Amino acid sequence: CHHITVRCNNREFNLVRHQCRDLMLNAIHQAKEKFPFRLYALCIMSNHVHYLIKPEDPAQLPRIMHYINWYSAMCFNRLLKRSGHFWEGRYRSTSFPGHEQQRSLNTLRTIHANPKAAGMRKGYFYAYSNYGIYERLSDDGLTEWHPAFLAMGRSLDACQKRYQRFCQRYSPKKKKARRCSWGSRLFPLGL
Repeated sequence: CHHITVRCNNREFNLVRHQCRDLMLNAIHQAKEKFPFRLYALCIMSNHVHYLIKPEDPAQLPRIMHYINWYSAMCFNRLLKRSGHFWEGRYRSTSFPGHEQQRSLNTLRTIHANPKAAGMRKGYFYAYSNYGIYERLSDDGLTEWHPAFLAMGRSLDACQKRYQRFCQRYSPKKKKARRCSWGSRLFPLGL
């Protein structure tokens, strides 16, 4: 499994509009038709996107992410009447074995708690996160339940209740203020 983060260039809030977030969902859907991969978690924030992906062939991950980033950047630049790099860098990825259940659950919860940690929501429900498919045992047609979630109980209802309690006990860390970088004393950030 790969926990992937992709951020808008210059940390700009280019994903605020619902139209942009829907476009992002479409780009992921297009990638799923082109490449075989499992998408276990997704959260589209105002300036970045979190994924928990398991490609059928691990060597295909760069191609999958290239396609999603290329396709979405092309569409966003047209929609927002802008040019240049839309995404900051390529993407950040943290990989771990899918059989590590606790790490898988912690990663799912971290992705689902992102809107709460950012102060956008008090709870976990968020229109552009797939937390709802875990909480309501629904199908969004794009993502699927992680095997670690399915191992939490003997029935889907038991898995749902345990995951809900697991998430409710979590208190996300507040985002740290940006640290000063080299030269910040010479050039104050307020300029």
